[in-house]
Amino acid sequence: MDKQHKTLIDELVKLLHGGSAHAGFKDAVGDLPAKLRGEKPGKLPYSIWQLVEHIRIAQWDMLQFSKEAEHRSPKWPDEYWVKELTPKDDKEWEGSIKQINNDLEEFISLLKREDIYEPLAHGDGQNILREAFQIADHTSYHVAEIIVIRRLLGAWG
Repeated sequence: MDKQHKTLIDELVKLLHGGSAHAGFKDAVGDLPAKLRGEKPGKLPYSIWQLVEHIRIAQWDMLQFSKEAEHRSPKWPDEYWVKELTPKDDKEWEGSIKQINNDLEEFISLLKREDIYEPLAHGDGQNILREAFQIADHTSYHVAEIIVIRRLLGAWG
């Protein structure tokens, strides 16, 4: 891997983890009181739990799409959003967070070993570079929403 390519991969990894120019996912959900996971302040359309699950589902979909030609994405929008405002229990919450972190690390492994510019054979022009930007962009958008909800609930900063 040449120096420029390594620099690009390193910067993409930083972007995917978040936290360089803004709070990352781990910061946004860290130390969140369990009682606030399902709160929807004011007229906001989603709880933190629904946002976390949406991040998990969407990131999983992008990872699987990047790996498997046979992958079929969930039905938009119904299967990308859970109806429940809150997780059943701590185990479900922790499982979702764990999958988000594990899937991200698996995508980063893919990013480091694949030709990031090569179009995926099963796509319509997508490549690993595009998927990396999409995961980072999508996650950071919803991380900002989580932080807004936490601020409105008095549980941020």
